[in-house]
Amino acid sequence: MSVLIENPIGEGPGPTSGDFSTHAEPYRRELLAHCYRMTGSLHDAEDLVQETLLRAWKSFDRFEGKSSLRTWLHRIATNTCLTALEGRQRRPLPTGLGAPNSDPTAELVERAEVPWLEPLPHGGDPADPSEIVGSRESVRLAFVAALQHLSPRQRAVLLLRDVLQWKAAEVAEAIGTSTAAVNSLLQRARSQLDAVSPSADDQLVAPDSAEAQDLLARYIAAFESYDIDRLVELFTTEAVWEMPPYTGWYRGARDIIALIHQQCPAERPGDMRMVPFVANGQSGAAMYMRAGETYVPFQLHVLDIRPDGVSHVVAFLDESLFPKFGLPESL
Repeated sequence: MSVLIENPIGEGPGPTSGDFSTHAEPYRRELLAHCYRMTGSLHDAEDLVQETLLRAWKSFDRFEGKSSLRTWLHRIATNTCLTALEGRQRRPLPTGLGAPNSDPTAELVERAEVPWLEPLPHGGDPADPSEIVGSRESVRLAFVAALQHLSPRQRAVLLLRDVLQWKAAEVAEAIGTSTAAVNSLLQRARSQLDAVSPSADDQLVAPDSAEAQDLLARYIAAFESYDIDRLVELFTTEAVWEMPPYTGWYRGARDIIALIHQQCPAERPGDMRMVPFVANGQSGAAMYMRAGETYVPFQLHVLDIRPDGVSHVVAFLDESLFPKFGLPESL
């Protein structure tokens, strides 16, 4: 459907004719990242982007170009997310439930009813401006998990101000409140985030670096050869392991190795195969488990890799996520 749009990118005078999808599609990826930060769910974010684009298409003939198309779409996406989040539970990781680290020899406790945090696939060209908005720091798993401690409106204000770099007045207009209220929400959000977010010196090694690729290769080799004890040298002293939908989390290489020895269904070398991938701007490895003559999806490992080793692993037991990352149904 072709419509008349005025000033579609917010620069220069005069109307421009064009198809809505042609103008909106370049922003799909960053809208997905925004909705993902708001919800903590890849599945929900995909649905919300679709709803955002539908709402935008329906009102596109009324778009006056007073702001850029990107800003207009993010405004719609933010309010779509706020409506969707009304009455919903936050999406935690096991470490966010408030319980102390678990005994690796204890029985696993599964809570499938909890809406757990989900990982985000990597996509697009890192040199693209839309990828800068969805940069590694702003989609890191720990950061998105920390956002879950905020109310939806606090999340919206913090993301619009600190990630998208909007002015307070722009945020106020977008969510229908005052500038003073925005500043108050932002102050509280930053304070709460400081209490739960990663420390500033917790810098991760980029997944495309030689250092990260070497460590990931050794991580994968240890699992595939079923030499789990070799993992000890790869983990940092205070490394953390968690695997939703199980509620427990484990601190320290020794406890992590004990847990894997006790709970991993593999029995011998060759029972596991792993495929590297990137999630949340971090290194990852998709684990497949032998089932007869093939290997079937088992876990998605998202790793925090620092210069001194692997400091955190979230192993997602959700087979429905594999296709989202372009991973094969079997090996």
